[in-house]
Amino acid sequence: MEIVIADAVRSAVGRGHKGSLSTKRPDELAADVIRGLMQRVPQARGKVDEVVLGCAMPEGEQGLNVARLIALLSDLGQEVSAQTINRFCSSGLQAIATAAGAIAIGSNEMVIAGGVESMTYVPMTGFHLSASPELMDKLPGANTPMGITAEN
Repeated sequence: MEIVIADAVRSAVGRGHKGSLSTKRPDELAADVIRGLMQRVPQARGKVDEVVLGCAMPEGEQGLNVARLIALLSDLGQEVSAQTINRFCSSGLQAIATAAGAIAIGSNEMVIAGGVESMTYVPMTGFHLSASPELMDKLPGANTPMGITAEN
């Protein structure tokens, strides 16, 4: 079976904590993107089997099973399943790979995959970082998030 990416969309980009999107919840922003995708590809309506979204920090407004909440907000239908994948900075890419794998083995035919993140709503270190004292003694940089290492 050939697996293809039929379309690609993304949200608008805003200016950090002060920009025009700073008050828009990440689940609402992602739902807007999926609704926009459905407008662009109307023949997909009613054929989506699953929504697979990666989220580096699945807590706060992008917590719980945020992919499921986004699928429901997107009006895809309650029968459309969803899963949230956390692999930190590669969460969105892992979501796409997971979706492709589900299609490859025949468990799904059409999947919406991507990522959701709001640095405004959920800061890079999350809300309650609680590092292991033992690990911090052995490897002090072990809890450094990829967003920080990438900037240095």
